[in-house]
Amino acid sequence: MAEITASMVKQLRETTGAGMMDAKAALVENNGDMESSIDWLRKKGLSKAAKKSSRTAAEGLVAITTNGKTGTVVEVNSETDFVARNEEFQGFVRSVADMAAAGEGNLEKLLSSTMNAKPVSENLTDLIAKIGENMTIRRAQKLSVNDGVVTGYMHNAVAPNLGKIGVLIALESTGDKEKLEALGKQIAMHAAAAFPKFLKKEDVDASTMEREKDVLREQAKAEGKPADIIEKMLEGRMRKFYEEICLLEQVFVMDGETKIAKLLENAAKDVGAPVALTAYARIQLGEGIEKEETDFAAEVAKVANG
Repeated sequence: MAEITASMVKQLRETTGAGMMDAKAALVENNGDMESSIDWLRKKGLSKAAKKSSRTAAEGLVAITTNGKTGTVVEVNSETDFVARNEEFQGFVRSVADMAAAGEGNLEKLLSSTMNAKPVSENLTDLIAKIGENMTIRRAQKLSVNDGVVTGYMHNAVAPNLGKIGVLIALESTGDKEKLEALGKQIAMHAAAAFPKFLKKEDVDASTMEREKDVLREQAKAEGKPADIIEKMLEGRMRKFYEEICLLEQVFVMDGETKIAKLLENAAKDVGAPVALTAYARIQLGEGIEKEETDFAAEVAKVANG
C-alpha cells in the first residue's frame, strides 16, 4: 500500500476541487495513483474542476517569434518571478527563441546549438552562476506552412513577445496574407483562453477516448441509467467532450456560437481562398510542474531553535 502524504492530498484537491476527506479516500482507493484518483473522483461526481490538471504555476517566461511562414515558441523556467523580470534573463530567453527559430524547434538540438561561441546549454549554465537561481530550457516548438501564415499571440505579456502563455496558429491559404494574419491572431487568442489539447477529433488517441468513455459510463450508471441507454448517451457526451478539447470543434470564445472549423469556412470569402488550420502550439508557463512550497514559519523556527 502506497503512503498517502499530505502533499499528495493537497495536489489532488487543487487539481479537482474535491474535499480533503474525498481526496484522501480517492488516493487510498487507488493506491496513491494521481490519474486514477482523479478519474475515481469524477466518476463519483466529487471532482469540481478536472480541467485544472496540468495548470500548476511555475516561474520564468514563454517567448514567441514569428516570421511569415514560420513561428517558434519556447519556455524557459526560473525559480522566481523576480528573475523573470530581470532584463538579462529576458534577453537570454529572446536569444533562445531566436535560436529555436533558426533551427528545427527540437529541444535537444537547440541546447547543443552555438550561442556566443559555445553551446546554448553552457550559456544557460553561465547565467545560472551569475544570477544564482536554477533555470531550465524546458520546451520548444516550431510551426511552418507552405503557403499562408504562422501567427503568434502572447497572453499576460511582461515585455514584447514574452509572457505567461504563448500561442502559435498555422494557417494554410493562398489568400490575402494580411487578413490571414488577423484571423490567426483571433484564433490564437481563443486558444490561449480555451486550452485545446488536440487540433481535431482524429488526433485524440484511443487511450484518452476510452478513459473518458469509462468515466462517462460510470457517471451514467450512478444516475441509474440502464446499459442500453448508457451506450446511446455516450455518443452525445463524447461529442461534447470533443468540443471541449479539440480546437476545430471548440466554439469561438469571441462570439460564443461559431465553431472554429466554421469560422475558417466563413473566412474563405473574406480572405479570397479556402483556409486550413494545419497546426497550433500552446505553451503555458509552468504547465505540469509541481512547485515546491516552503513553510517559512517552520524554517524560521528551525533556525531560532538551533
